[in-house]
Amino acid sequence: MAPREVYLDNSATTKVDPRVTEAMLPYFSEKYGNPNSLHKFGREARAAIDNARAQVASLINAKPTDIIFTGAGSEADNLAIKGAAWALKEKGKGSHIITSAIEHHAILDTVRWLGKMGFEYTILPVDDKGFVSPADLEAAIRPDTILATIMFANNEIGTIQPVKELGEVCRRHGVMFHVDGVQAAGHIKVDVEQLPIDMMTMAAHKMYGPKGLGALYVRRGVKLIPTLHGGGQEFGLRSGTENVPGIVGFGVAAEIAKERLERGDDKKLAQLRDYFIDGVLSRIPESHLTGAAGDARLPFHTSFTVKYIEGEGMLLLLDAAGIAASSGSACTSGSLEPSYVLLATRLDHTTAHGSVRLTMSHDTTKEDIDYVLEKFPEIVEKLRAMSPFYKK
Repeated sequence: MAPREVYLDNSATTKVDPRVTEAMLPYFSEKYGNPNSLHKFGREARAAIDNARAQVASLINAKPTDIIFTGAGSEADNLAIKGAAWALKEKGKGSHIITSAIEHHAILDTVRWLGKMGFEYTILPVDDKGFVSPADLEAAIRPDTILATIMFANNEIGTIQPVKELGEVCRRHGVMFHVDGVQAAGHIKVDVEQLPIDMMTMAAHKMYGPKGLGALYVRRGVKLIPTLHGGGQEFGLRSGTENVPGIVGFGVAAEIAKERLERGDDKKLAQLRDYFIDGVLSRIPESHLTGAAGDARLPFHTSFTVKYIEGEGMLLLLDAAGIAASSGSACTSGSLEPSYVLLATRLDHTTAHGSVRLTMSHDTTKEDIDYVLEKFPEIVEKLRAMSPFYKK
């Protein structure tokens, strides 16, 4: 008999909600107009984009005109960081950027690339739970600091940053503040009118929408230099004919996410998360939760280190048992090197190698988790029996 299938890699991507798929389908066929055309077909497509922009904006309490659609979360990060850095440097404001050691590669690689273009940057450390200290951020700010970019919540360890406090530091010093909200948007309540955020990145496929769609929230008054030039779409900041079906899907996904948050579905998911965490830690000796716990952790996110075995072995045997997991970021999980995020939280190389991330969705059931809690300890015991480092 085939094993039960349990998908626990929702930080990598989520299943598209059937309601999202249904809303997208007409825009591949009968409603196929170019939204920049003036005829009926074009106007119909433009109206669909306008509606989706309002839906995405409503998710984070923004204005529709604050939302810029892009081709991915990574592209939105690039637009935010490069666009702001170039615009501010051009105005003579400075050329120093601050980020953290646990950012997604879309942030770190972009900042390092700007370093080759004449900018300077500081990479802040994090503590053992993955938190960036507001005091460290304040100490790193210089007279020429123009931008700080810190992720809202980490994809590998689930830690939610003290965004309000970090943003307040930036406001006091006149530093623009960007957050990579890809893991947070749609999963926890975000109100950009209540948070001192100037820009925030989102991605549709992390909230049960289609892949290939990102969005950047840009607070009114923030000026960016575009990274793509051409037809001047998206208020002149992201040229290229819009992906109408994808944008429509993003809008519906955002609307569904808002409804779930208003119902408190995130709280229910957090209860299942804590049940799972307690089950793993009680059943597997010398297993440890990585990142923060409780309200400081994403409600769908669990991640562990298990001593004396490697993450790759766990993933292979979990997969054989029908359980989809990962050993870190989906963008880097093919690497044999330990996660730079885990190393930044001061884990040693050996412990960091034994990491596994299991992230749930709203479709995950207690029966799914019970199945994993049955199979996971057996897998660990099997791998430890073959480990020369493990002694009972």
